[in-house]
Amino acid sequence: MISLISKTKLYTKLKINRNSQYHSLASIIQNPNSNSSHQTSSYYVSLLQSCLTRKCLNPGKQLHARLFQLGFGYNTYTATKLVNLYCVCNSLRDAHRLFDKISKRNLFLWNVMIRGYAWNGPYEMAVKLYYLMINDYRLVPDKFTFPFVLKACSVLCDVDHGREIHEHVTRIGCETDVFVGAALVDMYAKCSCVGSARQVFDKIVGKDIVVWNSMLGAYTQNGLPDEALDLGRELALSVNLRPSEGTLVILISAAADIASLPRGREIHAASWRFGLGMNDKVKTSLVDMYSKCGFVKMARILFDRLLEKRLVSWNSMITGYAMHGHSSEALNLFENMKNVCQPDHITFVGVLSACSHGGLLDKGRMFFELMVEDYRIDPTVQHCTCMVDLLGHSGRLDEAYNFIMQMKVFPDSGIWGALLNSCKTHGNVELGELALEKLLELKPDDAGNYVILSNIYAEAGKWEGVANLRKLMTDRGLRKETACSWIEVKNRVHAFLSGDTSHPEFANIQNELKVLEGRMREAGYVPSTKSVFHDVEDDEKANMVCFHSERLAIAFGLISTPVKSRLLITKNIKICEDCHVAIKFISQVTEREIIIRDVNRYHHFKDGMCSCGDYW
Repeated sequence: MISLISKTKLYTKLKINRNSQYHSLASIIQNPNSNSSHQTSSYYVSLLQSCLTRKCLNPGKQLHARLFQLGFGYNTYTATKLVNLYCVCNSLRDAHRLFDKISKRNLFLWNVMIRGYAWNGPYEMAVKLYYLMINDYRLVPDKFTFPFVLKACSVLCDVDHGREIHEHVTRIGCETDVFVGAALVDMYAKCSCVGSARQVFDKIVGKDIVVWNSMLGAYTQNGLPDEALDLGRELALSVNLRPSEGTLVILISAAADIASLPRGREIHAASWRFGLGMNDKVKTSLVDMYSKCGFVKMARILFDRLLEKRLVSWNSMITGYAMHGHSSEALNLFENMKNVCQPDHITFVGVLSACSHGGLLDKGRMFFELMVEDYRIDPTVQHCTCMVDLLGHSGRLDEAYNFIMQMKVFPDSGIWGALLNSCKTHGNVELGELALEKLLELKPDDAGNYVILSNIYAEAGKWEGVANLRKLMTDRGLRKETACSWIEVKNRVHAFLSGDTSHPEFANIQNELKVLEGRMREAGYVPSTKSVFHDVEDDEKANMVCFHSERLAIAFGLISTPVKSRLLITKNIKICEDCHVAIKFISQVTEREIIIRDVNRYHHFKDGMCSCGDYW
């Protein structure tokens, strides 16, 4: 066993040796006519390796010239080192120029050149070189070739070439190799072929944690967080593998995506068992997870305990406050951040979102100007969407429209959707029609946009417009998205549709809703049926509103969880006005904190109040 002193001496010796090589290189460059007998091909290779280690491009070029003078310039061994140096230093033009002049190009040299393009682009060149190598030069790729060319296919989302290369992998017998398998999984994931990625994953022998992370990432990247969490449980049962930092970050993100607090807490506990409880990247992911699960206070506690607050950490906490409508906290944190960290475009999305959710028009304008003028950040679609939403909700609809017309970025469906929603809030029919016209050009099959304008028409008493829109939807085969809400109780997710009677506990849910309605009416609740525009009697309209999906989920939560415990409900569309009022009363009469995560934001209902301040 090498002692600590011996290790220190060895390290010092190696360091001195590397420095002496570098000084030898400098000496040779300064004295090009030196004829020292020890300056052989192998000696220059050693010096080239020193350049590679330090990524020293200019000394490497000068050494290249020296080698050319000595006749070693196109020697396969030394030239390969030079090509590698140019690729590592992102000087692909010099690398390819030398590559083309080497007469005896072995597989290693091809791999170096393919890797250079796969790392630095243009990525198409990596794929082109691969096919040139196997078709024109008849070289057989190996387990090192495939990860490089598959990486290029991954970046390009080129699944056709990716599948063809997969066939080559199978033919050569490399499919079970860990590195090749991980590259295939990643390629299929980037091309949204998750099933193919899983098939490759299942065939890999001796999977290491990198391969597991690739498959977990494939699920989360493609909107399959439940599958990622299920696979994470399989990993937990593996006795030979320990989750890495990356594993936990992926799984925490998956739990955050579905607002699964129980699973998020399980992973949080596991981070301590695996010695990663103090890891800042893991804790930053937990900040995001707790924010998305409604526990902003816990998110802030973890944020404050970070040993190093990186930009992504500040952004996570600011965005967390913003999405919950805690505008003051978000903006105060931004002021603290400016003293220690340079904000980026993501920071300002959070800041502007906080202003939008809080109705802080003047501050929103000020921060938008600060972003552009002081920080020289060009506004993206996300920044502009926040501003349109802020202006529109504040009743400045004409100003919001003019803002869209003057934007430098192309207005997408999010921009026009924000304007359309604001038109519904303020009953502006004319501008709502214009917004829908633009949305039909961008997303003609999104039924939700038709429904919003239909609601604007209905509130304005324009029943002919309602009828025309319904006919247009029918002619195009479009149906309104079914409202769905879900709640997780005892590690099981229970989903409810509006008017749903299929749940095994429906009789108890119905009884709970009747009891709630009586208590709410005693407290002053009067149903609003504006969101129901069917030609039915008022009593029937009120009954339809009472069986909206979020109310069914809340009633189930009330009968299935301890008294006064917090409820977290997720809904796939925006909460309606009457349910927003009703849930305030429910929180009051049941003494519960109820969090609704809808498609736009979070609503914290407590003691008859909502965190949005009725500004939504």
